[in-house]
Amino acid sequence: MVKKILVSQPAPTSEKSPYFEIEKKFDVKIDFRPLIHVERLTTREFRDQRVSILDHTAIVFNSHHAIDHFFSLCKDLRVSVPEDMKYFFISEKVALYVQKYVQYRKRKIFFGKTGQWQDLIDIMAKHKKERYFVPQSDVHHLDVTQMLNNRNLIHTEAVMYRTVSTMLDKKKGFDYDMIIFFTPSGVKSLTENFPDFQQGDIRFGCFGESTAKAIEERGFRLDLKAPSAEAPSMTGALELYLERINK
Repeated sequence: MVKKILVSQPAPTSEKSPYFEIEKKFDVKIDFRPLIHVERLTTREFRDQRVSILDHTAIVFNSHHAIDHFFSLCKDLRVSVPEDMKYFFISEKVALYVQKYVQYRKRKIFFGKTGQWQDLIDIMAKHKKERYFVPQSDVHHLDVTQMLNNRNLIHTEAVMYRTVSTMLDKKKGFDYDMIIFFTPSGVKSLTENFPDFQQGDIRFGCFGESTAKAIEERGFRLDLKAPSAEAPSMTGALELYLERINK
């Protein structure tokens, strides 16, 4: 029987979130406690990479984090981004977020339609003369580098932010029947917060292949995995699981 669940993400901002419907339907309690957070590199850490942002003619962003930390570092480095700099985004949603820092209509903006790297790189390939700067996290996909190289795109990748474990307040307790992970870093955070953690009867659920691999590599049991043919979302998979377990 599952009665108390930890979802390792921030709490939903909408009251219509499927998580709240699950709480009511199955009479369970769901806590939202992020196990990881993102922090920016220091200016010294960035300078150690010996990269000049102004040597480039276009910036490539794949997330809100990338935008926030890029402009934050530019400010502290006293780098003034030229008005003729071009911007390429993984999706329109990410592109619109840049309005927080620049006047959208006055910039040369390009974005992918699918939210996938391959789609964005196809667009970048139409602008082969550009010198691309790609801000990244310390944990990133090496296949993106390969895709950029395969298209012979002139680019520089630089780490501007990192994912770190959130230190949990042990006073709040950690007595869950089920924990749902969304990233390998979340699994790592659990073991860093509780070095002697024993899974026992606690059920583990996750979203994504890389997260599932991180759970199994640490010798834990994986009870629920999404997406699947039956449930493409984590909430859909959780609902089906509870229907079976909490009969």
